[in-house]
Amino acid sequence: MALAFLIPLGLSLGGQAREEAIADAARRSALVTGALAVSTEPDVLARAIDASGDDPATRPVVHGLDVDSTAGRADAAQLDRARSEGRSLVVDVDGGVLRLDPVLLGDRSAVVEVFVPDSALGAGAGGRWLLLAGVAVALVGAAVLVVDRVAARTVDATRDLVKAALAVGDGDLGVRVEPSGPRELAEAGHAFNRMADRFVAARTEEREMVADLSHRLRTPLTVLRLDAEALESDDTSVGSFSQAELDHLRGIRRIRQAIVTLEGEIDVLIKTTRKAVATEAAPAMCDVSEVVRDRMVFWAALAGDQNRPHRVIGAQLRIPAPVPRAELAAALDAVIGNVFRYTPQGTAFEVAVSRRDGYVAIRIDDAGPGIANPDRALRRGTSDQGSTGLGLDIAKRVALQTNGSVSIDRARLGGASVVMLLADPEATPRQVSRFGLVGRMAREQKSTGRRWPRQRPTDG
Repeated sequence: MALAFLIPLGLSLGGQAREEAIADAARRSALVTGALAVSTEPDVLARAIDASGDDPATRPVVHGLDVDSTAGRADAAQLDRARSEGRSLVVDVDGGVLRLDPVLLGDRSAVVEVFVPDSALGAGAGGRWLLLAGVAVALVGAAVLVVDRVAARTVDATRDLVKAALAVGDGDLGVRVEPSGPRELAEAGHAFNRMADRFVAARTEEREMVADLSHRLRTPLTVLRLDAEALESDDTSVGSFSQAELDHLRGIRRIRQAIVTLEGEIDVLIKTTRKAVATEAAPAMCDVSEVVRDRMVFWAALAGDQNRPHRVIGAQLRIPAPVPRAELAAALDAVIGNVFRYTPQGTAFEVAVSRRDGYVAIRIDDAGPGIANPDRALRRGTSDQGSTGLGLDIAKRVALQTNGSVSIDRARLGGASVVMLLADPEATPRQVSRFGLVGRMAREQKSTGRRWPRQRPTDG
């Protein structure tokens, strides 16, 4: 590229030098032709020729007058051509070029000849080409240096991206690259980091899903355990039994042992897959009242078997919430399941739904012993009852999807009151206090004045 630009430039500069030399010859010729226009006296012409320059080889020569023209280089044909055409001519001769300017002097015609040697035509050509060659070398050197640096950055960025990709392939998901190099490689680095982040989030989400699905198995498992506990004792060491009775009692023992084993396996599965939630997908919509009514059909049957007084408040009208139906159902099952799991049979409970101040509140109260340390109970994986500690965390995660919250307080029934606040998608946005809604709900409970039936003692 340097040669493609510099060679034409050198030729152009050479042509410019030639034009300047011929123009200088025209200037010197004009001195003589001007003198001829004034007088043809030899003395006048001699002074004009002397004034045109000091080099005798390049002084003008006048042809066609009574002056010595033996020093001229033009032949008769060239002179006749200049006279016949009546204009200035530039002709090539040995050692240079001639400029011929015809001049009409009455009935005569004179021709002024000026010789321009090759040295004047190519003046400074050597230095000019040497300078251009130096410029070419400097440009090539600078281009090589710039390309080398750019290539080095590109290679380094590519090498870092390859190392990071291999590290992720080997299982090191914490590796990230510092985007650098050309724009395309920098964009590839950003894309790689986003891919790695999404991969980590997807894996974490998958483990969370496994943990939560495992926890959902506790709902039917709790029913099985409670039904198994309602069976008679499986102790075969006291008393005498027939073979059929022994087989029956041993079957009961196997059922209970299988339930204990299954609970242990579920606990292990939950604990080994428990991870912090990294990202949450955009929630779907569901009807809170419809979900509460549907789940209470299941829990009401179990509550009837255990003589648990219960009621549902405020679940008659449609109340939308921006969470998937399955997740809200899982959260309700987790909280209500804790009531059945950690309170004695016959303990009353209540599920209430309300809508106010931009939030939908789901309150689950019980008449059990309560929760001694609410803050600890809300921490994921923490439990004072020997469980996995995921029940309340499932409810908390569902509430956080809608910028809500979960709180634990003392219920009017005497036990624990778990309140889930979900953002109301149809409410006018404004700043409200979440705890104010919880407080008003508590005051409303006190104002109802309804008394619960006395709990019946459980069978020993």
